Amino acid sequence: MKQGKRGPSRRAFLASMAGVGAMVKFGRRPAFAAATLEKAIPATGERLPVIGMGSWVTFNVGHSETLRERRVEVLRAFFEAGGAVIDSSPMYGSSEEVIGYCLERIAGRRSPFSATKVWTPFKWYGIKQMKNSQASWGVDRFDLMQVHNLLGWEGHLETLKDMKSQGRVRYIGVTTSHGRRHGELEMVMARQPIDFVQFTYNILDREAERRLLPLAAERGLAVIVNRPFRRGALFDLFERRPLPVWAASFDCANWAQFFLKFIVSHPAVTCAIPATSRVDHMVENMGAGLGRLPDPEMRLRMVRYVEGA
Repeated sequence: MKQGKRGPSRRAFLASMAGVGAMVKFGRRPAFAAATLEKAIPATGERLPVIGMGSWVTFNVGHSETLRERRVEVLRAFFEAGGAVIDSSPMYGSSEEVIGYCLERIAGRRSPFSATKVWTPFKWYGIKQMKNSQASWGVDRFDLMQVHNLLGWEGHLETLKDMKSQGRVRYIGVTTSHGRRHGELEMVMARQPIDFVQFTYNILDREAERRLLPLAAERGLAVIVNRPFRRGALFDLFERRPLPVWAASFDCANWAQFFLKFIVSHPAVTCAIPATSRVDHMVENMGAGLGRLPDPEMRLRMVRYVEGA
């Protein structure tokens, strides 16, 4: 995403929003953060902080020790703010290896909720790829393994179901970041025994409200939201527009929190995964997991505000 400036001047669904308050609670993490909002994974009831971390582009820094050490500080800030869900993919260049480098260097941290993907059309190579990812992260097993952009999903889901039954991965799922794949994604969500689904949803891209989010709720699937900032384009659109005064009513201090609180206040959304390479931006992002969330009426007001820009 774009690493621009942030601050106070930057960064048929009312019915579908019923029960927002019932699905969110203040979860206490005394050693890490005082009051981090959490939601439950429908399949098990396990609770996750509503703000996670993506790693596309931002953690793809190769072997530069200087850049890797900066990512250590970004990830440290994430954990200190109560973060848990870290999402990556072998598609993201060196990101998985850099995540492993960072995890190894942060003492006293909580255990991450490790989420990555398999990304190849070949079932046999997917098995090798997942082993490589495990070595890169330095984890005994992944919490969540996903089929990236539905590539070869039939064969990979066979592998993932076997891995889950053997206890080699805790949860399985599929992802897409392209609207043109929503029809296929909907079919997989409706028919396959998955635990998680990941797709794009933000205050301007709300197509997922029509079928994907209701279907996820109906099927009991956890939802991870990618591209919450439209790859940074939302900041380009709104950084010169003042944050509305009424945003304070749901404990929102900047545009990053405005965009993220809109997403995670949807009752079917479990977690959003913004990506950043800066500590100050990470702190802003994680602030969206604190305090109050907008109710359905306020969410509608938020939409009207940005659409009137």
